[in-house]
Amino acid sequence: MDVVDKETRSRMMAAITGKNTQPELALRRFLHANGYRFRLHRKDLPGKPDIVIPKLRTCIFVHGCFWHRHAGCRYATTPKTRSEFWAAKFSRNVERDLENVYALRSLGWRVITIWECEIKRGSECLSQLQHALQE
Repeated sequence: MDVVDKETRSRMMAAITGKNTQPELALRRFLHANGYRFRLHRKDLPGKPDIVIPKLRTCIFVHGCFWHRHAGCRYATTPKTRSEFWAAKFSRNVERDLENVYALRSLGWRVITIWECEIKRGSECLSQLQHALQE
């Protein structure tokens, strides 16, 4: 087993992006192709939603299963080392997600959360999203 030094680990973690991920880009392509116009990462809204459709007062979060702890998902694994650190980090992420959803709903926004694994599975998720947006 290779031991990764602190500097290398730091660079690896810095390479993980929170914006413009592959699942988010796929969702944006789908929405645009279906005529939805949206804004990205609005800083004036709680949690800076990934996609905001102002006309429908809808915010969409595209959550990575690993970071946001998608229950029962095979991608929501927990690293074996530093388990206390990871448990605290994941717990805070989930707590922050709930706070943001509550704050957005109290401001009158509809909130939709789409998981990384759902987008990877394909068209079923996207058709369900389109149905939800038409309601």
